[in-house]
Formats: sequence, C-alpha cells, structure tokens
Amino acid sequence: MHFAAQTHVDNSFGNSFEFTKNNIYGTHVLLEACKVTGQIRRFIHVSTDEVYGETEEDAIVGNHEASQLLPTNPYSATKAGAEMLVMAYGRSYGLPVITTRGNNVYGPNQFPEKLIPKFILLAMRGKPLPIHGDGSNVRSYLYCEDVAEAFEVILHKGEVGHVYNIGTKRERRVIDVAKDMCKLFNMDPDSSIKFVENRPFNDQRYFLDDEKLKSLGWSERTIWEEGLKKTIEWYTSNPNWWGDVSGALLPHPRMLMMPGGVDRLVDGPENTEFDTPHEANNNSQIGISVSAPKTTSIPSKKPSLKFLIYGKTGWIGGLLGKICQKQGIQFEYGKGRLQDRSQLLVDIQNVKPTHVFNAAGITGRPNVDWCESHKTETISTNVSGTLNLADVCREHGLLMINFATGCIFEYDSAHPEGSGIGFKEEDTPNFTGSFYSKTKAMVEELLKEYDNVCTLRVRMPISSDLTNPRNFITKIARYNKVVNIPNSMTILDELLPISIEMAKRNLKGIWNFTNPGVVSHNEILEMYKKYINPEFKYVNFTLEEQALVIVAPRSNNELDASKLKKEFPELMSIKESLIKYVFEPNKKH
Repeated sequence: MHFAAQTHVDNSFGNSFEFTKNNIYGTHVLLEACKVTGQIRRFIHVSTDEVYGETEEDAIVGNHEASQLLPTNPYSATKAGAEMLVMAYGRSYGLPVITTRGNNVYGPNQFPEKLIPKFILLAMRGKPLPIHGDGSNVRSYLYCEDVAEAFEVILHKGEVGHVYNIGTKRERRVIDVAKDMCKLFNMDPDSSIKFVENRPFNDQRYFLDDEKLKSLGWSERTIWEEGLKKTIEWYTSNPNWWGDVSGALLPHPRMLMMPGGVDRLVDGPENTEFDTPHEANNNSQIGISVSAPKTTSIPSKKPSLKFLIYGKTGWIGGLLGKICQKQGIQFEYGKGRLQDRSQLLVDIQNVKPTHVFNAAGITGRPNVDWCESHKTETISTNVSGTLNLADVCREHGLLMINFATGCIFEYDSAHPEGSGIGFKEEDTPNFTGSFYSKTKAMVEELLKEYDNVCTLRVRMPISSDLTNPRNFITKIARYNKVVNIPNSMTILDELLPISIEMAKRNLKGIWNFTNPGVVSHNEILEMYKKYINPEFKYVNFTLEEQALVIVAPRSNNELDASKLKKEFPELMSIKESLIKYVFEPNKKH
C-alpha cells in the first residue's frame, strides 16, 4: 500500500517542485522497484478526491471513478500524474495495481497541519481557530478507522486495474467544523473563529460517488459526533505527542526539509533557511506524519557560552547544532521570523544568548533561479530579515555571526581565472547576474554599518555527507553535464567549527569563509572517480551552453582567504581539505 506523499495543499503553492519530486518521481521509483521484484500481488496506490477538481455546488451525484481528472492545485496535479504512472505500469508490465481516491480523513495521531487536529490543539490552548476565506468551502470527513476498514476490503476484494472512491455523503462547511469544535470546548464561536487570507485557489467542494466500494461490502460506521469526540479525547490525553508544533498551528504554515531528510512544518524563520527556503513534509495520504524531534540545548550548570541559532531546518543551521552538541555548548534555535522584530526580541529574552548565529536565508529551490520569480520574498528575508536581526542584536550588545555568500563576485580583468589573484574582503562586489546575489551583496554592504556583525562569505559548500542534495559534489555528480571552472569553495567539516571559534574570539567584520586556493569541477569529479566510483563518467559543456538551460547566470570566482588563514594557520587548502574531510572518509576501495 503506497500511502507516502506530500499532501498539504498550502505548501504545494509555495514549493510545487518538491511535490513533483516526491509524489510523481517517488511513485515512479516505487513502481519500478515492484516491477523488478516480480513478487507483488497487489499494489494499492492511495490517491485523493482532489484529482477530480472542484465539484459543482448544486451537484446531487458525486464524481464516480470514471469521471474526468481536473486537478486545480499543484498537489492534486502531482497526485493525478502519479495515477497515470500507476495505470501505465499496470498496462505495460502487468503490475497488479489498484487506485483509491479518498475524502478527508481525521482521527488520533494525525499531524496538526490538517484542519481538525489543528483546531483541537488551538482550542486546547485557548487560541482562535483560523479559517481560510469565509469558511463556506465544503468538505467530507471520514474517521480513520472506517478508512482503514475500506483499505482492508479493497485489499482482499478489490479488482486489479480498478479505481475505488472512499467517501461519505455527509458534507460539512469548514465554518461548521469550527463551530462544532467551539461547542465541544465551550468556546464562543463569534470571538473564537478568525477569518484569514484564503489560499491562491481553494476548491469549493469535493463530492464522491462511493457506490462501487459499497458494493464490495464496505460502509461508513462512525458518525461525525462520535469520531470527533474520540479524536478530541486522544489529543487531550496526548497533548505533547508531536512535540513543538507551534509552526503547524499558524494559519498558513510552510514545510521544510530537515537535514538528513527529516521533514518539519514551520512558519518562523525556518521557512527561509540558508540553502533551504521551501521544503515539504513527507506524510501519508491519510494525513499521518512523522514530526522532527525537538532539539534541546546541552545542560550545564553555569554555561559560559550559549548560542541562539537561526536556521534550524537548513543544512548549515542543522550542522551548527550538532557541533554545539559535540562541543558541549548550550544552544537553542530561534523560533521567531526574521522579519518580525517583536518575535526576535522574545527569542533573545527567553534564550539569553551570548552569541547569535544567522544561517537563515533564501537561496531558492531547486536553485537560485527560484529567486528570479520570487523577488519580494527574497528581499524580505535576505535583506530586511537579516538587517532586523543584526539591529536587535546590536541593541542587546550581541555579536551576530552571519553566514553570507561569496557568490557576489565574478572573474574580471583584475582577477582573471587561473591567476591566483583572489577577491579580498574589502573589494566591491561585481556580480549582479542573479537576483539572489544582488540581495546578498546589498545586505553585506548595509551590514558594514553594524559593528556587532561577523560576515562569513560561504561558497559552493561541501561536506562529508555525499547523500545531502545541497552538497556541491552531490549536485555536480548528478548533473548530465557540468562546466569546468576553478572556484573557491567551503569545506563545512573544517570551517563550521572555525565559525564557532570565531564567535568565541568575538571576531567581527567581513571574512572570505573558504579554504585557500581553487578547485575545478573536473578536478572534483576526478577525485570522485578515484575515491568513490571508478566507473563514474561525466560530460562537460561550455558556459554558453549552460546559459541555455538556466534562468540566471552563475558566479565563478576565487576569494582570497589569506585573512582567515592568518587567523587560523591550521586551515587547509581546498584540495587537501577535500581529501581529508570528504573523500578519504567516504573511500570505497
């Protein structure tokens, strides 16, 4: 049974590529694996009622299994696309596939991104219940035990190659769900229901014809009032089951990928992590999800250091936390949005840090081209948010270590490629090819006015984790073609511990945060062949050819790391560091 999917519609509007990757490509991978084994007797693909699109408000008969698929949002479009692959594998390879399309599911254990558990947890906390739009949208809700019974019937009685709707004729407006919740919690609906901005598009109604499934012997058994009471009882008995879900309880949560593939819902600054602006939650089609564990700081009687880190779900932010744990340094992750000064003040008052690390920022998914079409969001975080945090830190006498980028320069006549002449910290940025780089250069210039900021210019970050999709080596190893240009790069395994030492030393100003020297794409891939995969092959193409397949030009440069090398004489050259920290630990032969 294939339940796995990105399912939260709100997030699909902000990060549709991730939905395509998981819902379509992920399904394709699973189908191919099942085909190869040749041992699968049933492949039950769990889809959604949303593939039918919006049902007319006055329709008396619901969508039946042969109805046309007319998805209206990126989520439902990816589920429809996945269905096409399932159908194709059934017809082309004889895979014994069955597809289900279900209404909304609710019940115990459901992650609170979904409407009913969100309302329950908010009501338990005495907070308003947010409703998108005017609340007139109609939905059908099935209790999870009834849905489980439906899958059992389909597994044993369903016919291969068929589609089955799992639905209910009992419909409810969202506003009525909220009113029912208020009644059960003895809340005044007039003061407890809050109308918020609607989704970019919000289907008015989904209505299914479930007669085909009923003919197999299934029927809905749990009435709404009973199922709702059971669900409330479970959440009131298990209030901390999901840990910190404050981000999921906001009206418009966003989802992000945790380092190592663990997903988490957020609506704070984590929605714009350094290297991870948008990522989605990997949860089941019926809304059951696995939450990321809550990070706690390292206990200490009288800590001399305590770090407040912004960028919890980002690559660098996550690694910083692990280093702090290893070194026994107390730390906490910031919960406030960088753009909201009041939230940042609350963080500082609650955490009482000695230093602040900012690893939050928009780079774009799947790459910086995203920023070209999301300019206001990019400015909001990369410029306004960063300046806001710097200013709050200044008011509280705190040093802010700011992870910036060195992708604000490009080779020129004074710094030609291959010359060994790198850009220094005091040089004026000369690369404006991408909007992302423009915002980073802009904020770097403005941060010069703050004497409490240490700016670290990171470039093409690399770590020993060759499974991380943000790792520069992982990226180019997966490309069909690569350019071959020498660049300065940052080996995180060596340099992130140095960033913590810089905080201890209270270093300030701008620093080229790269290993000395340069390395080219081909040199890295040749090392990859030598240490990791001798059968690996790659193909080069020119910058002109690359320009045809990208939206924004890319920065290529060498940064002069002599200032950092002088402060930390043990710092290794880029090629030495690559071998010691990346390739030797991953050596396959």
